[in-house]
Amino acid sequence: MSGSKVAALVAGIVVIVCVVFIVGLLLIKAVWAWTVPDLFPGAVQQGLVAGSISWATAAKVALFIAIMSGSMFRNFRYHNEKTGIHIGEKV
Repeated sequence: MSGSKVAALVAGIVVIVCVVFIVGLLLIKAVWAWTVPDLFPGAVQQGLVAGSISWATAAKVALFIAIMSGSMFRNFRYHNEKTGIHIGEKV
């Protein structure tokens, strides 16, 4: 693979990661603003729960979700003898 192809591949991956991150932040903010005030109207009114969150808080929530979902698949293993596909340590 030539250097220009590698650079294009890396640039494409970076763009995809950025787009997914921004869409994730938008979804977190929208879902929070849409559901939390309806689920907890009294708590929002009393100031116990935020009715809307900032971009920084949405990024923190996204990071937390990414870490938690990544830890769920930490010991993921898939082995198929027929196709020869092996992911993770074989047990």
